[in-house]
Parts: sequence; structure tokens; C-alpha cells
Amino acid sequence: MPLSNVLSDLIEDFDKPSFLYQAGAIVVCIVLGWGLGYAIRRAWLRGRSASGVVQMGVESFSFVLSPLAVVGFLALAKLLFASQRYNVHLLRLALPLFASLAVIRLAFYLMRRVFVRHGPVGAAMLTFEKIFAMLVWLAVALYIAGLWPDVFEFLDDTKLPLGKNKVSLAVVMQAVASVAVLLMVALWAGTALEERLMGVHGIHTSLRVVMARMSRAILIVVAVLLSLSLVGIDLTVLSVFGGALGVGLGLGLQKIASNYVSGFVILLERSLAIGDMITVDRFSGKVTQINTRYTVLQALDGTESVLPNEMLISGPVQSMSLSSRQVRLATQVTVAFDTDLDALMPLIEAECATVQRVLADPPPVAMFLRFGADGFELEVGIWINDPENGRGGVISEANLKIWHLLQRQGVSLPYPTRDLRIADPRLHAFLNTLAPE
Repeated sequence: MPLSNVLSDLIEDFDKPSFLYQAGAIVVCIVLGWGLGYAIRRAWLRGRSASGVVQMGVESFSFVLSPLAVVGFLALAKLLFASQRYNVHLLRLALPLFASLAVIRLAFYLMRRVFVRHGPVGAAMLTFEKIFAMLVWLAVALYIAGLWPDVFEFLDDTKLPLGKNKVSLAVVMQAVASVAVLLMVALWAGTALEERLMGVHGIHTSLRVVMARMSRAILIVVAVLLSLSLVGIDLTVLSVFGGALGVGLGLGLQKIASNYVSGFVILLERSLAIGDMITVDRFSGKVTQINTRYTVLQALDGTESVLPNEMLISGPVQSMSLSSRQVRLATQVTVAFDTDLDALMPLIEAECATVQRVLADPPPVAMFLRFGADGFELEVGIWINDPENGRGGVISEANLKIWHLLQRQGVSLPYPTRDLRIADPRLHAFLNTLAPE
């Protein structure tokens, strides 16, 4: 019933004992509701290490648990007072107020979980939250004043032309509200499910990403179809839209569709995983994100490259961690011809083995490559298992250790020397005239 006479009812009941009983019951309900919410949150924090669907639900609704508990206790108190023939005017006023508070806090929580999962809340989000809270309180005020039936009748009588038919403004607003609510719930459920799946370490990373993306897409489609059917829109009209979408995919959107299909192929066949070090064309880095349309590579200098998934399917991809994370690095050095290689090469291998990131198995190996023009050319191969941390630091440290070793052993590093002989005596005489005395 609309609360049109709420003020007169409250003034009439002000000097009656039932008014004080209702006020006391409201205070008790508030204390019990907030106490119950606090106790449940504390209990969940103590048992956070355990897993389960119940704890995930408690975590999700802990933000709105207290006002919801207050609403439940107020509804119970209203039933008890009504059964004892007491007036419930004050309880009838308190119920929509606390219910609106629960709705506002629930909407804030869902929006922040979907759109602001990490980092501070932006100014645009705060503005939208204030507008939403104002609309909720306006609806509660209209309900308390008894004007809600009149407003709904006005919206229902206002018709909007939609093609050959006319649709009331009330139906349009109901459709928009149902789509927004169910879509928000679907996005929140998809976000919670994605976080839950990404925390399951027994499943491959690519499979977790596929399950998270597909679950979110299914939830969004189900939410939209369910919301449209709730307001009485015939879903068969979507067949025309489906045909138009198919034509668009075949003509102008084939690149976008190709990227989406390529993304699912990459995730399903597990050719790439988050954390892999790859090189594609002229882009190299660590895979940080695998989305349905693109993949993000983070280079060692911090720059990020957004690559379409089709590029990873149609072109060659060099991976440093597909089947094994061990990567061989090599550095070369040229020593003088009078160097004792049999004694020097084991020492170089031992020095390179002391580098922090160099693996002991397989061990560093020094090889005699060739007789160079200026000396013996040697190559030292070392292995690492963390290519995502870069190669330059390991090569630099290994070169420094080799240089210090050569200095201690008295091994000289030759520099190129060339003899220039001029066969033409006339040119030789001309050059002698140019030389300073």
C-alpha cells in the first residue's frame, strides 16, 4: 500500500505505547543487523584460507550484508507487531528506507566490482553513483508520498512510436531497467567467476582464460535474452538482427571476427600462455594478457605491444618457453695465437658457472670456433631458465668475469693489424712527397 498518510498516522500514534515499541524494535533491528554483518565478515576473514561456494558468496555480499540483515529483521518485526494487533506505521516507513539503502549499496558494489576492479574510484564513477542514489531516494520519496501509482499511470499512458506500433514509456523504462540490472549482475558474476578460475592452479592458464571468457559471454547473452523476454519482447525478431550480423561479419567485420576466432584457437590449443617469452615479427616480450581479440606483450624495457590474435596464428612465432624455459646464450672472445687453449677454456667455463642466473645443468661450454685473422676465436655458451628477466645482464656479468680471468692469466686480446704495401713506385714516390718532414 502507498504511504500517503504516513505523517498523520505517525502523529496519531506518537502518544501511544506502540510508537515507542516500534522505535525500540527499529533500534534493535539496526543493532542486530549491523552486528550480524560484522560477525559474519569477521568469521569469513578468520577462515579465508579455506575455499568453498559459501565463503565466496559471503565475500561477494559482505558490502551489503548489514543493510540486508536490517531489512530482514524489520520485516520480521513488522509481522510480529501485526500479529499482536499493534500499529506498524513506523515500521512501514523504516522498511523502504533501509531497503533503498541496501539497493544503493548493492548497486555501488556491483559497479565497482565490474568497472573499478583495481585502483581508485574515478570521478565519473562517483558522479554516476550519486545520480543513481538520487534516483533511488526519489523513487522512495514518491512511494512514501503515495504518488507512485500516479507516476506509473502517466508513464503507461505516454506512448512512443516504434515503427508501426506504439510502446508505452513505462514498458521502455522497464526494459532498460531489466537489461541494466541483469547485465550488471551477469558482469559481476562473470568477474567473480573469472577471479575464481584464475586462482585454480590445477588447470592450465590458457584453459582458465577460455573458461572465464566463455562463461562471461554466456552470462551476458543469457541476461540480455532473459531481460527482453521478461518485458514481453518477442525474441524471434532477433533473427533479422542475426542475419544482418552474419552479413556484416562476412563483409566488413571479417578481420575482427578472425581475431576473435584466432584468440579462442590460441587459448584452446595452448600454443601460448601468460608469462611466455615470445618474438613475433619485430615485437618481443612477455605475454601478459591473452584476450579474445588481442594479446599484450610487455618488453623488457616496460613498453607494451598490442598484437591482433590473427597475427599470432597466420605468422611464425618464436617462443622461448613453449616446451622448455631453458635458453642458451653465447658470447665470443678472441685471444692471441700464443694462448694455451687447453688450460684457458676450462677456466672460462668455471668462471661463467659462477654467474648467478647461469644453470649448472647444462653447464657452460667453451668452444674453439676458428682460426681468425687476428687470433683464436672462442665462443662460450651458457644456459638460463628465466628468459623473462632479460639476457643483457647475464651476458654482461659473464663478459666481466671472462675479462678479469684473462687479466689474471696474462692472456692478451689481439687487435687487428694490417700491412699496406704499394706496388706502384710512382704512387709511392708521390705519397712520400706529401709526408711531413
